[in-house]
Amino acid sequence: MVRTDILIIGAGPVGLFTVFEAGLLKMKCHLIDVLPKPGGQCSELYPKKPIYDIPGYPEILADELTNKLLEQSKQFEPGFTLGERAESLNREEDGSFTVITNKGTVHKAPIVVIAGGLGSFEPRKPNIPIIEKFENKGVHYFIQDPEIFRDKKVAIAGGGDSALDWTILLSEIASEVTLIHRSNEFRGALSSVEKVQQLKDAKRVNVKTSAQVVNLMGSEYLESILIDQSNHPQKELEVDHFIPLFGLLPKLGPISNWGLEIEKNAIKVNNSLDYQTNIPGVFAVGDVNIYPGKLKLILCGFHEATVMCQYAFKIINPEKRFLLKYTTVTGVNGFDGSSKSTPKSIVKKIQ
Repeated sequence: MVRTDILIIGAGPVGLFTVFEAGLLKMKCHLIDVLPKPGGQCSELYPKKPIYDIPGYPEILADELTNKLLEQSKQFEPGFTLGERAESLNREEDGSFTVITNKGTVHKAPIVVIAGGLGSFEPRKPNIPIIEKFENKGVHYFIQDPEIFRDKKVAIAGGGDSALDWTILLSEIASEVTLIHRSNEFRGALSSVEKVQQLKDAKRVNVKTSAQVVNLMGSEYLESILIDQSNHPQKELEVDHFIPLFGLLPKLGPISNWGLEIEKNAIKVNNSLDYQTNIPGVFAVGDVNIYPGKLKLILCGFHEATVMCQYAFKIINPEKRFLLKYTTVTGVNGFDGSSKSTPKSIVKKIQ
């Protein structure tokens, strides 16, 4: 049996940052994730995709962010149960919780934090009858290693941030990139749309709007796609890889059967106080939760995790008075959770 102070369901960026914030308060954490390695979607779906809204980093790759968070949390020695799915949640007589995975691993903790991002997920697939035939044989729903596209002909379908970002990145790697979108307008960031336009003008990418891929051809591996474009005859395009990026279908999985209050496939929390769910002692942070004004951003999940840890500390240590101390004063290991009054500031004069 695994015993810990805080049991975290989900080892993505928000779950990893929770380890750091809990560690500052001398609380031990253990993480459960169905994926075989930490990082969540950042590691599994888009490890080489740049992220632009992490404070202090003008640009950071998703897998690099994961590595930084692992490095930051390593000092607090978190435990991991990877490659297993949290199946059941039960409250014990002493008020603690027991969580059992699909492989029978038992975990016990007074606090459970669900940081499962979108939950389990599967890609939205285009309506092409034989697409399964070419999955992993030229058709990719996720990009883990951009190098497989080096000097290859690539077609990307979609109009959101992922499609735009990968078009920009692969324009530096692939021999030919074609972006196909069923509308004339893109839904991604304006800066990304402008960048793709610049690449199009420079003849570094091809862009086909009011168009969609209607068929795939090839013997064993993908060899070409058929494009149906408004006011144009259907055109066959020779490609080595086809990447449809139409988003994900999120599913909470077994968590939806835990008695939590669910809204729009997300877990409702009390955002005015502590991000606690309708079950006392169970919190939800990151993309998996919902509340008025919710923004699905990693940095917002970091804030939620920070606030949540303060209240988790009060539950685990009801006899101690929490005093917020800045790490610039105490250092990472300086918090002791005592009930004593805050010491006077130490002032050093400049001679």
